[in-house]
Formats: sequence, structure tokens, C-alpha cells
Amino acid sequence: MTTSQAANRPFDAVLCDVDNVIRFYDTTRLARLERLAGLAPGTTMEVAYAPETDLPLLLGEITQRQWVESIALGLSAHVSRARARELAWALAEAPFRADEVVVDLLRRVRARMPLVLVTNATLELKNDLASLGLADLADHVVSSARVGVAKPDPKIYRIAAGRAGVTMDRCLFVDDQLENIEAAVALGMTGVHYREPADLHEPLGFGRKATPSPQTLSSSRTGPESRTVPGRSAPQ
Repeated sequence: MTTSQAANRPFDAVLCDVDNVIRFYDTTRLARLERLAGLAPGTTMEVAYAPETDLPLLLGEITQRQWVESIALGLSAHVSRARARELAWALAEAPFRADEVVVDLLRRVRARMPLVLVTNATLELKNDLASLGLADLADHVVSSARVGVAKPDPKIYRIAAGRAGVTMDRCLFVDDQLENIEAAVALGMTGVHYREPADLHEPLGFGRKATPSPQTLSSSRTGPESRTVPGRSAPQ
């Protein structure tokens, strides 16, 4: 990037989500157990990620074990308690890996500006990032369980911008969830709706990449085509 390009870019820091952007889970075992239990695919996740079950975990109010017990309780109307706990633990302990293409892009970003991870995550996030070899990926990590507030609450975006040391209107925010992007844009940030690594090349200033790398892992969630959403000015 030339000096002129740097001067014209619309942001001075990148705020990036973790799950379904950097980290992806393998729920193959969970899907197999659901089939064996006669449950519709996704039943366990539907119970686990209901706000009344998931939000206390994401705010650091309960432990992972307590979350698992809450999931099992919700599933026990459909299967035995033993099977419900097996399903709950299969989700909680699902293996995960990082998308190395995205990691490489973010490391290149950090070489020229602050990078802050902003994520709705559990108290285990620090250990999880270390296990992936990503303890040093970002300048700061703003985890909902550590700060006691979760996206799309405006407070977590303000915390992240503060950690980056820039104003809201100079932040580029990357997330796979449109409601989280819309909240960031409402605060004046520029938003990028993530679907695959190729979505990041142009917004991050690396040019357009026509064909994703074979290493690419993309979110299984469906939604509108990825796009950059210009932020608008808002009171800080």
C-alpha cells in the first residue's frame, strides 16, 4: 500500500469477530449422535444457543459445565437425561480449527494498524486461542465473557474502539452476523459482512482475489451476499 492509499483509507483499525470468521467447529460427532437419538439435525444447537441458555455463558455468569447442564435439561424432554448430557458435551467439546487464510490476512493487517478481536465468547477463549497458536494474533481481545457485555450491545463496540485507540468512524468491523454489523454501522463504523476469506481482500486493502485458496473454510450459515457497509457518523 502506498502512502497515498494509506492516507485515503476509511479506517485506522480493524475489529474482527472470531467464530465463523477465524474459528470453525466440527460438529460431525454431534450430528451423528442426534441421528442415533432420533432428533432433528440442529436440535442441540437450537437449545444451546437460545438466549436464556447461551447468554449467561457469554456474559461470564456461568461455567461451561453449568451451560452443559442447562442444555441437557432442555433436551431431556426429548431424550433420556444420559443421552441429553452426551449430546450437550458433544457440542461443548466439538473440535475447532482456524482458517489459515483469514489468519494470514489479519496478521498482515496488524503489521500496519491495530487489530482487535471482538467476540461473544466464553471464559475459555484465551486458552482456545493459545491452542490454535493465535495468542499473539491481535493487539487486544475483547471477549463478552470478560467485559460482561455482548454484541450487538453498543457498549462492546465502544470498548473495542477504545482498546484500538481510534474513534468509531475510523474502525472497520468484520462479522458473519448482520445484526452485529448493523449495530457497528449505527455507531459510525464501516462494516464487512463475512462469508468467505475472499470477502476481506478488497476491504482490507489487499485487492480482489478471484479464487479462494483451497484452505478456505466458509461458514455454513446462509444469508445475503457479503458486502461492505459504509458507516455513518454517530455520537461517540
